[in-house]
Amino acid sequence: MPKQVSLSPTYFVTDRAKWVWQYRVNQLASDPGCAGWLTQIVVAEPAGAVVGYAGFHGPPDEAGMVELGYSVIPVHRRQGYARAMLTALVRRAVAEARVRTVRVTISPDNTASLATISGFGFVEVGEQWEEEDGLELIFEVPV
Repeated sequence: MPKQVSLSPTYFVTDRAKWVWQYRVNQLASDPGCAGWLTQIVVAEPAGAVVGYAGFHGPPDEAGMVELGYSVIPVHRRQGYARAMLTALVRRAVAEARVRTVRVTISPDNTASLATISGFGFVEVGEQWEEEDGLELIFEVPV
């Protein structure tokens, strides 16, 4: 019998989440080869609860850089899921021979995400203005 997954549908239809999903669908439509790198839902085992989504912004670029992203449903925050997502994404990147650098961008106000990346070796390398997200700090770690 297939495992039942408990979904929090309202979180996945917020304006931000809809933007993410539409952007990734368009990305996949233009380059089906990037499928294994894009955002996916994250399910906690053994309960089968959907706790958020995570993935990369695409496959490694020509310099071997991948950028990751993750989001945890508010009711599941502060339970270690963001750190688990980050760990899984970094492991996935390290396992790919083409990847030389992992990047993450975080709003300077997002203290939870800034705390989550600590201990992973990320170093702040700059900042950028993102049309959708505003000011972001750029962090990278070599693999």
